[in-house]
This record gives sequence, structure tokens and C-alpha cells, in this order.
Amino acid sequence: MGINETEENVPLYIKDWLEEYNPNIIVITGHDAYYKKKGSQNNISAYKNSNNFVKAIKEARKFEKSHDKLIIIAGACQSDYEELIKAGANFASSPKRVNIHALDPAIIATKMSLSDVRKDIDLKDIIENTKYGKNGIGGVITKGTMYTGYPR
Repeated sequence: MGINETEENVPLYIKDWLEEYNPNIIVITGHDAYYKKKGSQNNISAYKNSNNFVKAIKEARKFEKSHDKLIIIAGACQSDYEELIKAGANFASSPKRVNIHALDPAIIATKMSLSDVRKDIDLKDIIENTKYGKNGIGGVITKGTMYTGYPR
């Protein structure tokens, strides 16, 4: 399911979307940029949309606190990685404030959907499958979402 909404509105609607679709993985992305002239990398107001992403993550975590029950992949090019993780994202961009590939969040979501629900993911392996690796996306160890059965 994909929803196209402006970054400013995502925090306003995310709870409704979570209630309607009840996902176990969400990607909160769009456009972002770090503006050196507006302040240091530690100043959230120096970013175009990181604050909107942080607000959306916090709203999602009010809905589901568990990092294993709701996997949040957040951020965009040059986002404030540390603030996104602190807000409750499992994965976020961009540790080195680089531009990420548009498909990087989708790669992470796909890998998480195909990882065993009983096991912690191989964080390094998943991140290394993205275009810019640990410079573009980082995260916390999380369990996958796939249930397997026997016989298949």
C-alpha cells in the first residue's frame, strides 16, 4: 500500500492510516536536505523535513511502541539520522548526511518482510544491500516479520 502525502501532513494522518491498514512495516520518506547555513547537524531546524519525519515516527510509536511489532523505516536524503532513531525508527537515513537512493527504504522493507520473525536480523547484511550502505542508512537490531510453516 502506498500513500502519497506531503511531508508536513504525514504526522497528522499517520495514526488514521495505521488504524485502517494495520501494517507491521511502514516507510516514512519523501524529500529532505541539510542546510549548513541554518545550523549544525545537531540542530533539527537545519533540515528541510527531518522534523516532520520525527513527528510522524512519534505518532506511530504512540500507536505501537514495540520495535518488533511495527518496523519503522524513516528519512530521506541527508536526514537527521540520530533524531529519527531517537524518535523510535528501526531504520533511518542518513548517518553521513548523504543522498540516498530512492529504493533504499524499499530494500530495507523487503528484507525485513522476508526475515524470520523468530530471529534478529543481520543488521550489517541488510544495510550493505542498499546503494550507500552504512553511510546512507543505519538502524537497530530488529526481528523480521515472516512466519514460516511446515510443510510449505
